[in-house]
Amino acid sequence: MKPTILVLGGGIGGISTARELSRKIGNEDGINLARILVFEKEKSSLYAPSLTWMMVGKREEKQVYGDLSDVELGGIEVIHGEIQSIDPENRAVISNGTEYRGDYIVISLGTKLTDIYNLSRYGHNFYTPAGASSFYEDLQQFEGGEIAVVVSSLPHKSPVAPYEAALLIDDFIREKEIRHKTGITLYTPETGPMDFASEEISGKVRRLMEEKEIHYKPEHTLITAEKNSLTFSRPGNKNVKAAFDLLAFTPKHTAPDLIREAGLTGTSGWVEVDEQTLQTTHDNVFAIGDIISLPVGDGKTLPKAGVFAQYQADTVAHNIARMLRGKQPNKMFEPKGSYILDQGDKASKVDGDFNAEELKIKTSSMIRHWEKVLTEKAWFLKNF
Repeated sequence: MKPTILVLGGGIGGISTARELSRKIGNEDGINLARILVFEKEKSSLYAPSLTWMMVGKREEKQVYGDLSDVELGGIEVIHGEIQSIDPENRAVISNGTEYRGDYIVISLGTKLTDIYNLSRYGHNFYTPAGASSFYEDLQQFEGGEIAVVVSSLPHKSPVAPYEAALLIDDFIREKEIRHKTGITLYTPETGPMDFASEEISGKVRRLMEEKEIHYKPEHTLITAEKNSLTFSRPGNKNVKAAFDLLAFTPKHTAPDLIREAGLTGTSGWVEVDEQTLQTTHDNVFAIGDIISLPVGDGKTLPKAGVFAQYQADTVAHNIARMLRGKQPNKMFEPKGSYILDQGDKASKVDGDFNAEELKIKTSSMIRHWEKVLTEKAWFLKNF
């Protein structure tokens, strides 16, 4: 029988894994050396980095999705439907009442997103297409007042997204010529912008927001919300109330219930894997992307972002392909990558080795903006 690999999740990490497995194993149309089953409840795959553009009308919903039927080439099959259970010990998955067994499992199920403090009653969860789109609808009608961008809890994926959202909103409001009567404030529990990065990078992002007259409120932990008002706790047991007219917020991120029920989460609440091979505590069961907790640097964890999911997918696919040929795994994941912080007509770029904390921020320019645009286009051209 052909070996079978079960890929759980049809997002950036799952699709990257399936594509790389097909290529590295040597699958071709009509000559498939292994079965690659991708499990995904949706019929389409979201490209989440484009959601901040949706918030300001630069993308429509149809532009941020890829049709998963386009992925079914080179031995890749998509199994649509909810996954009911995962048995990592026996490398088995039940979906739609049917059990599937594999020689390997790669888990890339992302995070469970939930609203807290009834935020969805008062604002827009811009980590979903529906929330980003509804925010834009309200933004178009906005004629002035207070706009709040709130990080509701930590950790969250796409750590640059709240900052990018605030900067893109600023750009939109300036084009609408109502910046003089609009306040934009970003509230976050973080001690500084993108606190996984260096003080230098954090400081430059802070100065960038100051230049744009975006009010930045670190160490603000949300504790309650009501219509047009938020309450935050501050160091020293001080509570602060803040008014808003338009609200965009990040949801709470946790590991999916399915993963916890399978006993795959560790003390962090996330799947803990070998830092180099990304294997879980179960043989031939790997996990990648936002669902894992990976230590880097001085007591920090690797940010949850699609760019790392793609590099992790390549590592896992390479090693599985070698093991299928009876060879030892020889590729190790290196936490190197980059973020692009778009501001409308230009962007900044943070990149480097996250493990060695050798991160640099490159000056804002139009070239960086178009680099992000081309990255999006390349994703869709390569995979759909």
